[in-house]
Amino acid sequence: MSAKAISEQTGKEFLYKYICTTAAVQNRFRYANVTSETDWDRLTQEHPWLLTERLVVKPDQLIKRRGKLGLVGINLDLQGVQDWLRPRLMRETTVAKAKGVLKNFLIEPFVPHTQEEEFYVCIYATREGDHVLFHHEGGVEVGDVDAKAQRLMVAVDDKLSEDQVTEQLLTHVPEDKKEVLASFIVGLFNLYEDLYFTYLEINPLVVTQDGVYILDMAAKIDATADYICKAKWGDVDFPPPFGREAYPEEAYIADLDAKSGASLKLTLLNPRGRIWTMVAGGGASVVYSDTICDLGGVDELANYGEYSGAPSEQQTYDYAKTILSLMTREKHHQGKVLIIGGSIANFTNVAATFKGIVRAIKDYQGPLKEHEVTIFVRRGGPNYQEGLRVMGEVGKTTGIPIHVFGTETHMTAIVGMALGHRPIPNQPPMDAHTANFLLNASNNAMTPATTRTASFSEHKTANDATPAKKSKAGLPAAKATTLFSRHTKTIVWGMQTRAVQGMLDFDYVCSRDEPSVAAMVYPFTGDHKQKFYWGHKEILLPVYKNMADAMKKHPGVDVLISFASLRSAFDSTMETMQYPQIHTIAIIAEGIPEAQTRKMIKMADEKGVTIIGPATVGGIKPGCFKIGNTGGMLDNILASKLYRPGSVAYVSRSGGMSNELNNIISRTTDGVYEGVAIGGDRYPGSTFMDHVLRYQDTPGVKMIVMLGEIGGTEEYKICQGIREGRITKPVVCWCIGTCATMFSSEVQFGHAGACANQASETAVAKNQALRDAGAYVPKSFDELGDVIRTVYDELVANGTIVPAQEVPPPTVPMDYSWARELGLIRKPASFMTSICDERGQELIYAGMPITEVFKEEMGLGGVLGLLWFQRRLPRYACQFIEMCLMVTADHGPAVSGAHNTIVCARAGKDLISSLTSGLLTIGDRFGGALDAAAKQFSKAFDSGMLPMEFVNKMKKDGKLIMGIGHRVKSINNPDMRVQILKDFVKQHFPATQLLDYALDVEKITTSKKPNLILNVDGFIGVAFVDLLRTCGGFTRDEADEFVEIGALNGIFVLGRSMGFIGHYLDQKRLKQGLYRHPWDDISYVLPEHMSM
Repeated sequence: MSAKAISEQTGKEFLYKYICTTAAVQNRFRYANVTSETDWDRLTQEHPWLLTERLVVKPDQLIKRRGKLGLVGINLDLQGVQDWLRPRLMRETTVAKAKGVLKNFLIEPFVPHTQEEEFYVCIYATREGDHVLFHHEGGVEVGDVDAKAQRLMVAVDDKLSEDQVTEQLLTHVPEDKKEVLASFIVGLFNLYEDLYFTYLEINPLVVTQDGVYILDMAAKIDATADYICKAKWGDVDFPPPFGREAYPEEAYIADLDAKSGASLKLTLLNPRGRIWTMVAGGGASVVYSDTICDLGGVDELANYGEYSGAPSEQQTYDYAKTILSLMTREKHHQGKVLIIGGSIANFTNVAATFKGIVRAIKDYQGPLKEHEVTIFVRRGGPNYQEGLRVMGEVGKTTGIPIHVFGTETHMTAIVGMALGHRPIPNQPPMDAHTANFLLNASNNAMTPATTRTASFSEHKTANDATPAKKSKAGLPAAKATTLFSRHTKTIVWGMQTRAVQGMLDFDYVCSRDEPSVAAMVYPFTGDHKQKFYWGHKEILLPVYKNMADAMKKHPGVDVLISFASLRSAFDSTMETMQYPQIHTIAIIAEGIPEAQTRKMIKMADEKGVTIIGPATVGGIKPGCFKIGNTGGMLDNILASKLYRPGSVAYVSRSGGMSNELNNIISRTTDGVYEGVAIGGDRYPGSTFMDHVLRYQDTPGVKMIVMLGEIGGTEEYKICQGIREGRITKPVVCWCIGTCATMFSSEVQFGHAGACANQASETAVAKNQALRDAGAYVPKSFDELGDVIRTVYDELVANGTIVPAQEVPPPTVPMDYSWARELGLIRKPASFMTSICDERGQELIYAGMPITEVFKEEMGLGGVLGLLWFQRRLPRYACQFIEMCLMVTADHGPAVSGAHNTIVCARAGKDLISSLTSGLLTIGDRFGGALDAAAKQFSKAFDSGMLPMEFVNKMKKDGKLIMGIGHRVKSINNPDMRVQILKDFVKQHFPATQLLDYALDVEKITTSKKPNLILNVDGFIGVAFVDLLRTCGGFTRDEADEFVEIGALNGIFVLGRSMGFIGHYLDQKRLKQGLYRHPWDDISYVLPEHMSM
């Protein structure tokens, strides 16, 4: 959604802060906000003028015509304001059809003035430019300003001057006010442009001898421009329309949406309703709402929302659990239904998103059964069969009634089932599996008996692109009638390898001679080659860092597909239009500010370039070319017969619904000739009429389908074209969004442009106008396929369409990654791991999500337990591990490991090299005695050998006892590290048998020599064996295995790495030079004859 209404207070704040005009704008920032929680004493301290001036009070909740509704208190003192508010604040009132609570009021100074000093001014955006309306009579009784007001249109990129305003708008204004008003209106227009307003109305605007007063103001801003205007806007609060509460769940989903590349929307209409929806796709979500309302469910429809753009499993889970939480708060005597619907996805992995929904259903299975919820599912797209299978399984395992349907079922048929208007099939027929494009296509679903007009393999010159015609000097260039052919070449902006591979597979299945993608442009890497498949063969496509190189080296390219982000799409598109070879640009990004889109449209019109998008999946010309992810994966391409041309061309706003149209048209006719999704934004780069006229002028197109929607007036141009005879081919039309007129408050649907600003923009009005003009308009979307079939059959009957023989396409191998995703193949893994999994939404350590690790405050010892031992160790064990790491962290610069690290650091080596140099010295003689000590003491203890016998045997064998002895410490100068650990172990370990045995050995060895103590390595080694054997988490065999494989030495390596890094950083900080060992510390013992 782009254009969002802001409160009057926010609008005035923007105006007061940023307007630049010579007119004296009065009462700047003099307003006070009042709610039920307002502290009046504090309010008067912050705004002392409240105590001294006459006041005006009014609700600030997006309510129109407040004056006529008696919702403005005028010329009151503060006590009068409080008295006026008392019967209104927090009271329910009705405005038109909307019922709501008045809870937010604005108090401003009262401005004494005459009727002659009131004016009306309004600025609003259209596709061609911005309209400035001015009327010399403002106020409550202004009436029909569209008919009365003076009007001035400022074209895109043009500026407004004071002379224009004076000459065209201020003709009825007294001379003494013209200069002030002209300056103010120009300043207002500049503010409107700079802060990305889409609508700004002031009524009345009062001009007195003192200056200009803004009394009442209504405004909308382009919310997608937040990244441009954030510094000036700050954090804008967008209030809900009057009559609809702002729920925290809506804010939660809006926050998820803002943090995600996917689209997540939620609007609560009636939280007590029994019909809930969870629909994939902006267009599909509107169609489902329409159908629910058409079937009488408007009063029970609880929510509107959509998820699209390939949300992750976690995002889908968060979205689903929010809806399930809401719908299981209050019971309904009839039970509740949840409609999980959607069109056929183009690129979203349906199974992956359904996994998130399934998780949520499992989590809420108790409340769902308690509230008698029945779930109806219909979906198509990549891997949808697996998604439906998983959804069906969760119904069986939880006992929740879940009915699942695929593409064989009409998209909205589940609504009739859910509302009891049609029976639920026992075993719905299932379409072929996603993997079936490995098989010969002739085995696929049958084409209708009346088949297409020509074989896909027949070369027709009519398919070749017609370049933009040269226009006369000074006139815009004419645009091409045919955008794509079998020879079309494109450049793809962005590293979208999956989309490009999909295009190449489509090219191959269409029997194109060469790939349609000539090159890719990606500014964030250097020039290189990217590997793709052409059928069975691997090919390389060039990737360029800049557009200029790509255009220069590929002069035959005439199409650009832009996957640039919403922030960079404008600049990259404007750059692309500087190259005359480009005649079509597809812009995929959603959320480009409308002002930028209008500039792109203006340049495209001047250059003769056709823009498809923004906010689109693209378009497809069967047998010739497809844009990016349009049409979905190959199974859908084949099922919908998109590998060869049919006779029906369509144009839609929605990308998801365009794929649904592919499905409907393939089942009811001989297939699609061409289809374009112009995009859901308010100002698509090309319009319905642009494409319908192209189809009218294309001989291969025999009938046209248009799927319009609420918002805008483009569909009326189709009506005009039919009436004037410019469009003569049969046109089947349907505008989605008919439910909007049934809602009591305004709802912004999934597409930015899907919002009616006046009666003529409603879907109901447009459908009736199209019907009256002579288009074929069904009664509802449910009947769209039937009407298309009827028109098609008539064209076959009268000979306009002649059936042709079906030709199967070549098979295309499936990518390994996708085949594995579908579970069709298996391959021995090169590696196995059992400690960590980073593939999902959240990192997992030995089965424990990272958020749980922090929530449980497991610490470093706990993490080490998970990653090394695959166990959640007791708290004392985690503490002991951390203590071991602390005491082994360092033992001065003189030990071999630290010495090596220091020498390496002073030789100018990097941290990794220096650390490695120190670690390589660890072994039995330095630091590596933990494992050896544990093994020796364990073996002796387990064999029943007495401590004295163990000491005598080691002496007899000529072996050192690992973990015994220290160069500095002795029985008289004990190692405090050992003492600290000993105290902890004795206090917390359940048993210390091996440690006690080692201490007995120490008594024997120190009696012979005081420094033959149990050192820190030996202590940690034997204490760790006691820990593994007695903590209850390991069997004896498992404990012995960890000792055997060297786990204990890892403690020393990990701990001492901290010290080695410290020594490295210390040497670098001290800027120590290259180390050379002094001669006087070396004993040179060369042989005698060499010395002589």
